[in-house]
Amino acid sequence: MIILRLAWQSLANRRLTALLTILSIAFSVALLLGVEKVRTGARQSFADTISGTDLIVGARSGSLNLLLYSVFRIGNATNNVTWKTFQDIARHPDIDWIVPISLGDSHRGFRVMGTTPDYFKLYRYRHGKSLEFTSGGVFTDLFDAVIGADVASQLGYNTGDKIIVAHGLGSVSFVEHDDKPFRVAGILAKTGTPVDRTVHVSLGAIEAIHVDWQSGARIPGQSVSADEVRQMNLEPKAITAAFIGLKSKLAAFRVKRAIDEYPQEPVTAILPGVALQELWGLVGTAETALSAVSGMVVVTALLGMMTMILTTLNERRREMAILRSVGATPVTILTLLATEAGVLTILGVALGTLLLYGALILLQPFIDRTYGLHIAIDPPTQDQLVVLAAIVIGGFVAGLLPALRAYRLSLADGMTVRT
Repeated sequence: MIILRLAWQSLANRRLTALLTILSIAFSVALLLGVEKVRTGARQSFADTISGTDLIVGARSGSLNLLLYSVFRIGNATNNVTWKTFQDIARHPDIDWIVPISLGDSHRGFRVMGTTPDYFKLYRYRHGKSLEFTSGGVFTDLFDAVIGADVASQLGYNTGDKIIVAHGLGSVSFVEHDDKPFRVAGILAKTGTPVDRTVHVSLGAIEAIHVDWQSGARIPGQSVSADEVRQMNLEPKAITAAFIGLKSKLAAFRVKRAIDEYPQEPVTAILPGVALQELWGLVGTAETALSAVSGMVVVTALLGMMTMILTTLNERRREMAILRSVGATPVTILTLLATEAGVLTILGVALGTLLLYGALILLQPFIDRTYGLHIAIDPPTQDQLVVLAAIVIGGFVAGLLPALRAYRLSLADGMTVRT
């Protein structure tokens, strides 16, 4: 207790330097824990992009490719799945629901996806959270569209506005379905998933805008108006993929095997959770780099503290000599300086943790609403506590170098006036 009291009084006499050191450690600890929180939140949000869907079916290809174009709207399908095959799969007794999707068109850089109204009731994200509308609702007319939050905010759309779908992908397109414009029927709430960057239309609408098209261009001499196309049979000929919910999770592998072995057409089914983990394994290198950088920031702060103690040793030679003269042993001096370093580190770790959680409480709603990234405000995990304990131990160790130097100083050295 005496050593601790002496260390505290010594730091109080150098309060400005001590405060700056504590702040340096605090900000580095807040950065380290913040990166870990963001990493964990990003990983969880990544995994929660699709929830409650047991299987995804598409043309035979790699699982990552199917996941990327069906869930993340990245890339293109190797082939389509015929409507007959979709109907055959939908009749499997273990399937509770199935929602088809059709991709291929775009609107000013945002993907257009054809689907059914069931998509808005059955699609889940972030542990079973359902889609919500900020205005409007599900499409009811053939040329209605439901747009994601990012589409609405970046393009300034409101319900009732007209939009024109372009053939193919790209932010700029010279081939548009301008003879059949869509009306914005609904705007979805922010989800932090690719849904925010998607324009949703009905499967019938996808067929309708392509009735007078062939091989990516309008058929010369043919033009079918929007009124005429409403009278046609708009049953899809093919879809891009389908999301499946099962009556029992235990049937997942049985249904997957049945789809993979479907004899009429080469199709495949993937487990979204397994494919997401595989994808995260490929992109997870970035989180390791972030953790390494934040760890180096902490090390830098501890080195700064050690430098501060070393640079003040010359000014404290007289203080050390006085302590020696009243009976303090070299071991006492060593313990005193190591304790000072430990106190600075403990205060820095505590303040950094408080700063992080204070920032999370203030910014979490904004981050969730703006970026769709949910960062949980929960107590530090066991691994994080181990890291914080390691930082405190590192602080004591960092204080040993100046402490050992002071340990070797003699009583006479402290009393000598240096010029």
